Amino acid sequence: MKIAILSRDPKLYSTRRLVEAAQQRGHEAVVLDHLRCDLVMEKGDPHILYKGELLTGIDAVIPRIGASVTFYGTAVVRQFEMMKVKSVVASQSIVRSRDKLRSLQIMARAGLGMPKTAFTNYSKEVKELIKEVGGAPLVIKLLEGTQGLGVVLAETQKAAESVIEAFHNLKARIIVQEFIAESKGADIRVFVVNGEVVGAMKRQGKEGEFRSNLHRGGSATLIKLSRAEKAAALMAAKSLGLDVAGVDMLQSKRGPLILEVNSSPGLEGIEKATQKDIAGKIIEFTELLVAKPKAKKAKQKNNPDSGDDHQ
Repeated sequence: MKIAILSRDPKLYSTRRLVEAAQQRGHEAVVLDHLRCDLVMEKGDPHILYKGELLTGIDAVIPRIGASVTFYGTAVVRQFEMMKVKSVVASQSIVRSRDKLRSLQIMARAGLGMPKTAFTNYSKEVKELIKEVGGAPLVIKLLEGTQGLGVVLAETQKAAESVIEAFHNLKARIIVQEFIAESKGADIRVFVVNGEVVGAMKRQGKEGEFRSNLHRGGSATLIKLSRAEKAAALMAAKSLGLDVAGVDMLQSKRGPLILEVNSSPGLEGIEKATQKDIAGKIIEFTELLVAKPKAKKAKQKNNPDSGDDHQ
């Protein structure tokens, strides 16, 4: 198979590991910078030019789309889908997961536990908003924030009011979220591939830091999930239509609470914490994805009467 990894930097750990894992299983792996793909729409012939050359022969793509280029990156994935190239993560699922508000609404509808969350159109009723999520301390998040950036812990009522009003004055879209004190600055990242939990780690924020992101200096250790945590992670990925996902959750008195679901989760932290070949699991899933339609076509060819029986 020829697998394209959509990544802007071939030197990134996750990109390198996916290339290695593909090659170890006898596949050809190419790294394509999605921002250098030109998309051509034409009736019956959608195609992609890469650095001016027609792109052909790709069997599957593994999108590693950064949050800052979601719009163009998902357009590239969609173009591949139109060209009947299998994508390990569907374009629509990436869009869904990147919209924090939309993904929380979908997961709430699916019956998943999450910290109580409020969103508003720059409401002047700030005190009521704070009261709705259980009062201070509370967490305020920019809707566009990633890797722990744009996340603020407001420890008092006055601080919460000031921060919310400041964001509103800047016309920045935010969500206001209940603070789960018992999680003690730690969260769990569960890695899901093809409806199966393939690895999990507990991330602990550094001293005095409530955000546990590894990019913010947090540390990661192996964790054995409870049955409820496993079930919540699988349901969260499924509700957003993600076949490869990093599900972030908090441990609380009322069970696991989903924070967010990442459609391009990094491999370095999880592979080092679990000592597992997560990249290999993604390549295995890619093989299944490409083999399924081929097997279906072969079955139909060998058994032309396998359609609806109208006798």
